[in-house]
Amino acid sequence: MRPNSLKRRSGQTMVEYIIIVALVAICGLAVWRIFGGTLNKKMTGIISSLDEEKGNEAKSAADEIDIRTLDEDGVTN
Repeated sequence: MRPNSLKRRSGQTMVEYIIIVALVAICGLAVWRIFGGTLNKKMTGIISSLDEEKGNEAKSAADEIDIRTLDEDGVTN
């Protein structure tokens, strides 16, 4: 094997890993997009069962906020 082909093979492997990581990230974002609202409601339910008053506040706040309108600091626009 020539040294050039070994270097080329190493670069090819790195590109394959990058593609796999990108696909996993895209799938993760898709799953989060699909189940994010459900998880949010489940978490507010858990909080509600721990502390009724605080849980109701968290539930009403979660229902009012659309996560797509938050800026980088988590403040609604």
